[in-house]
Amino acid sequence: MERQLGRDAFICGELEVIRRGMILNITLEEMLADLGGRSGSEAINDFAKVFAIAKRYGGNMPEIISSAADTISLQIETSEEIESSLSGRRMELNIMRVMPFGILAYVGATSPGYFDPLYGNPTGVLLMTVLLCIYLAGFVLGDKVLAGLEEV
Repeated sequence: MERQLGRDAFICGELEVIRRGMILNITLEEMLADLGGRSGSEAINDFAKVFAIAKRYGGNMPEIISSAADTISLQIETSEEIESSLSGRRMELNIMRVMPFGILAYVGATSPGYFDPLYGNPTGVLLMTVLLCIYLAGFVLGDKVLAGLEEV
């Protein structure tokens, strides 16, 4: 790991902590569980549990570890794909938020007086106020939809 990532890499430090713990006769299962707790990573916690169960009850350790690593790798890939998709949706939402103002600015600049009927009388002002409220509701709804997607 040191050759691939360098001595200062986070994982190298963690592996050193595990090595030192094993020198002090702390079991590998305890060290992996500790690493999972310190890192806050669900994947590491899951791996530590699988490793502990496999060691306690026996079985083909290389196959079990390989299977657990494949499953964790698949989970990480899936969450990266979801994050990528969500970042695209965030970008789309931001464009949709700015677009109405861009259109208003463009039309206002290229056709002076075009919006006078909307802002020059009480009915137009009321209509534009209602539309602004709908826009703001869409703004909040977009945030809630994205937040809901991020929780999944």
